[in-house]
Amino acid sequence: MAQIAFLGTGLLGGAFAEAAATRGDSVKAWNRTPDKAQALARFGVQPAATPADAVRGAARVHLVLKDDAVVEEVIAAARAALSPDAVIVDHTTTLPALTVQRAQRLAGEGIKYLHCPVFMGPPAARKALGSMLACGPRALFESVQGELAKMTGKIEYLGERTDLAAVHKLFGNAMIVGVSAVMADILTIAQASNVPGEDAVRLLGLLDLNAMVAGRGANMAKGNFTPTFELSMARKDVRLMLEACGDRPLAALPGIAARMDQLIAAGHGARDPAVLAIDAVQRP
Repeated sequence: MAQIAFLGTGLLGGAFAEAAATRGDSVKAWNRTPDKAQALARFGVQPAATPADAVRGAARVHLVLKDDAVVEEVIAAARAALSPDAVIVDHTTTLPALTVQRAQRLAGEGIKYLHCPVFMGPPAARKALGSMLACGPRALFESVQGELAKMTGKIEYLGERTDLAAVHKLFGNAMIVGVSAVMADILTIAQASNVPGEDAVRLLGLLDLNAMVAGRGANMAKGNFTPTFELSMARKDVRLMLEACGDRPLAALPGIAARMDQLIAAGHGARDPAVLAIDAVQRP
């Protein structure tokens, strides 16, 4: 039975700790708000008063925290009590550049560190579903791979470059936030047009979004803007969307319209709307 620690027991961290205890691990947990750690006692999780108390004797220390600053603060608080062979597994969504600095510094101090952000919510964490990304020294990853696999439906090792999991997590979260923003605007068009939002969502089932990412997305990444639909026509359609919404607040479409206007003014109106990515994919 492994002894592990969870530092940060909000919605996701608490679900991870609960699942680990249910699987039979010996789990200690700390949270800045003590009640959140204490609420896990009914699952067999032992609440700890400090990060150091939580990590003492743990083979793995899982961080599920807010941001880079909190990660640094909590590691510093736990540092003195870490076992020499303990592995820190950081699930926090962090800035890639700071993740590299942290990984390099900790390696220099002899501390074992992997960055393993996840795409899952609390229900998925309790059922070991969703996806986990991982990067860091291969041998270190392989030493804990079996235990990490118990936490998730899929684990993707991205290699030894220590910022890759952080970067890929931002890719995924950008898609989630972007889809949410565009969905909000679609629902606004529906509201303004006296159409039930459920009908708007149902219409989207006719679109193969995965194929759009695989096809149009791949063309964008290659810088291929050969038109199947012209940017100037797409801008006209966005104008219609904006006019349909009137003065209702919108999350994404006004910014898209402004960027389209810039590109059309620069002479790209006859190219595919994929040209929205031109500044991101131009080759030196």
